[in-house]
Amino acid sequence: MMDYLIKAIAYNGQVRAYAADTTDTAGEAQKRHQTWPTASAALGRSLTAGLMLGAMLKGENKLTIKVEGGGPLGAILVDANAKGEVRGYVTNPQTHFDLNQYGKLDVARAVGTTGSLTIVKDLGMKEHFTGQVPIVSGELGEDFTYYLVSSEQIPSSVGVGVLVNPDNSILASGGFVIQLMPGTDNQTISHIESRLSAIEPISKMIEKGLTPEEILNEVLGEGNVKILEKMPVGFKCQCSRERIASAIISLGNEEIQSMIDEDGGAEAQCHFCNELYQFSKEDLEELKAGSAQ
Repeated sequence: MMDYLIKAIAYNGQVRAYAADTTDTAGEAQKRHQTWPTASAALGRSLTAGLMLGAMLKGENKLTIKVEGGGPLGAILVDANAKGEVRGYVTNPQTHFDLNQYGKLDVARAVGTTGSLTIVKDLGMKEHFTGQVPIVSGELGEDFTYYLVSSEQIPSSVGVGVLVNPDNSILASGGFVIQLMPGTDNQTISHIESRLSAIEPISKMIEKGLTPEEILNEVLGEGNVKILEKMPVGFKCQCSRERIASAIISLGNEEIQSMIDEDGGAEAQCHFCNELYQFSKEDLEELKAGSAQ
């Protein structure tokens, strides 16, 4: 089944909730970047958070997430939009460690705990909205929770998890976001807090094959959740041969001629999806002729 995300409300509109199954999305990223398990978990968690934060946007709005925790993984960069499309990469995809003391992939060690989480939103206005918070755990779920609470002033809980198979492929990936709306009564808050402290880790729920709907029922209690929307989500890059060609043209004829003379062609690789675009000497001559018109 294709990955999908649900938007919901609960407790008569006092709570806003999102949940997503991102197994294929994380799997596509793993294949494209050949990530090792710990890197796969960090990237998959970030892609999942990106999709859920993107789902909070509207229309053509989009956002970019940058996680720089100072760890050996390097930076994590994720782009997401309101349409359920996401792409991303890690600086050092072949990063992996032994399991931590809890028997889980040691994401915090890979990400690091001495940097920042930055989210830039393009809301179609002249200025972009930028929010930045320090990394608080490096596990990423807690870090995105801290971002929403500190930067956007929304009491929230974010759970993200990824399980990796022995052959490095993705077994399961997904997550949830719970947000309290202004005026949420204390009884509802206490009930949600007690459920959050009692539920299994998100990775366990995903391993059992729980759907996004079932995840929200686990977190918020059966009968309390009203689904508003279900949308397909997936890994999708905006790069194309045409875009790369335009970028080459923008370098100017002198630079294009230099590529022809020195290299007999050109190639460019997209950081986000690892797609390789090759341009022969004839292709470059064509681009040069087109730019002169």
